[in-house]
Parts: sequence; C-alpha cells; structure tokens
Amino acid sequence: MTDYHGILPLYKPKGMTSHDCVFKLRKLLNTKKIGHTGTLDPEVDGVLPMCIGRATKISEYLTAYPKSYDGVISLGTATTTEDQTGDIIEQKNVAEPIPRKKVEDVFKQFTGHIEQQPPMYSAVKVKGKKLYEYAREGIEVERPVRSVTIYQLQMTDNEKDYFEKEIPFFVDCSKGTYVRTLAVDIGRSLGYPAHLAKLTRTRSGPFHLKECYTFDRIEKAAEENNVQSILTSIGKGLAFMASWVVDDKTADLVANGAVLPKTKDFQNDVFAVYNRFGDCLAIYKQHPKKKQYIKPVKVLI
Repeated sequence: MTDYHGILPLYKPKGMTSHDCVFKLRKLLNTKKIGHTGTLDPEVDGVLPMCIGRATKISEYLTAYPKSYDGVISLGTATTTEDQTGDIIEQKNVAEPIPRKKVEDVFKQFTGHIEQQPPMYSAVKVKGKKLYEYAREGIEVERPVRSVTIYQLQMTDNEKDYFEKEIPFFVDCSKGTYVRTLAVDIGRSLGYPAHLAKLTRTRSGPFHLKECYTFDRIEKAAEENNVQSILTSIGKGLAFMASWVVDDKTADLVANGAVLPKTKDFQNDVFAVYNRFGDCLAIYKQHPKKKQYIKPVKVLI
C-alpha cells in the first residue's frame, strides 16, 4: 500500500456514483484510506474533492462547504426522481414563450433562505430508512422540510428575451440544497411541471472545476509515481476556517494532542493550527469544561 496524504480535486464523470469513484481511486492509487466529501448523483458530473490518507480526518468539514452548479431546467414534464432519469408523472405543454423578466422575478423568490422538501429519491433518512428505499417499494412517507440558503441564482443565457422550454442557470448554494427540487419548485412557480435536465458541479468550497483531475490524468500520475504532486494540502481544504500559527515548541505540543491555554486573541469556536512552515497540524476548539483552555478536535499529523 502507498502512503499519500492530501485532497484530490476529482472530476467525477457522469454514470458513476461517489462510492464508485472511491473504489476506482483505491485501485489506481493502491491505498485504502480514501473518502469523498458528499455524494453526487450518478448523472451529475463535476467537482468532487476526495480526501486521501490523513486528509480523511477533515472530510466532514469539506462536506459543509457551499457549492456551485450549472444546470438546465426543463419545463413541461415532471418525473419521479425530479431529474431526467425518472418516469414521467405529469406533463403540460408550454404553449407560450416565458418572458425573461418573469423568470428573473421567480429566481428572486428563490434567492436567500428557503425551505425545501427533499425528493423521495434521495438519501435523506426517515425512521432509519433512506427515502429512496421507500420510493423503490412504492411507499410514500412524510418528508422533513429543511432550510437551505441560495446565495446566487441566475440565468446563464444572456441573449434570450424569452424561454420556450429549457432554462439554463447557475446556482451558488449551501450544503444540503437539492438542486433537483429547486428546479421543480421554479417550474411550479412559472406554472409548469418541471425537472432538472442537466447538472454540473462547478465548485465545492475552494475547489473549482478548472483545477480538477480526470481519472485518466490520475492514472498517468500513478504510472509516473507522481501522485503526491496532484494532491492539494490539507491546509487548503481548511482555508475557510480561522487559523493560528504556532511556534516550534507549541507545534510539538499540538502534535501530541495537548490541551493548551487559551490565548487572548482567541475568538473562534473551531480553528486550524499551523506550524511556521504552513503545515496544518490540528483542529482545535474551546474546551467544553475549562473555559481558559482549548483542546484538539482532530490531530492531523
């Protein structure tokens, strides 16, 4: 087994599940310690950061990143899965082109904090069972409503004044947003059944589509014994988190998981600790019982 540590910004192709990607990378890199940072539906392509080696310790933090997508809403047809893979359950002819202004007004309604009901074909659990398991058995259950945030929502076709059936769009949203459901709800607000016809994740936190590696490129790096060069540091994965750079003596204490006195400038509940060389050593937080101290959540070296 090889010993790699870091984050691999993977381009996930269509037709593969996130677990498929983990399995394939384990074979390519000859290592078992690999984890993904949140599932992407098989028909969705794009950015899927993969945590390798010690980086698997921070996967939960990467999962919480905001994400961006390019997609296409198809009006006139609703499906069981809310995307193009499902069976048709409702149809309505789009008789007249929809003015751009009307679409813009509807997009504004879905910008900011909104509530969503997850689709039946999703991995959300109800009473210990995933919704898609109920759906496959033909059982309809009450789905929990969740609050999400849409930071930005806009059309990506700037030339059209009217839309006949398909609306290309860009969305920047919080963790837990179902873009399929967003597409359906937008269609409903425009007066039509709808589904998500196409989706590409273009960003996950600090990782963008243009810097992702395909499986072919990863395989080549493995053949050249050059895998570590395509991995991103754990520090970049935690770039959104408050940071603290420590001296060499404190770095040794951090590496051993020591409880430390809280410094005067401590302001954050959770923060990443770095040595003077820029290596991320650990994640620390306020001690739950001793308010004058901080304690490690994860030790990364």
